Amino acid sequence: MLACFLLVGRFVNPGAPGVGMATAARWFIPVWLVGSAINLYIGVARAGYSVAEEAPIMLLVFAVPATLAALLAWGLPRWT
Repeated sequence: MLACFLLVGRFVNPGAPGVGMATAARWFIPVWLVGSAINLYIGVARAGYSVAEEAPIMLLVFAVPATLAALLAWGLPRWT
């Protein structure tokens, strides 16, 4: 999903693709948070896990891609 956001950001701002990709990476983080929260809800409501069991999974599912997106948002304008 992050790759799709970055690809769209690259083509939305063709004059400065790094800036467009950095903006797309910033937009990815809240969208990914919503997706991770939906995953948490499904795990708790439908699969029967407790919030205490699902919270570390949500943290991992959210934190790894969001950290990568934040690093890309910070570094892309400098690299291009």
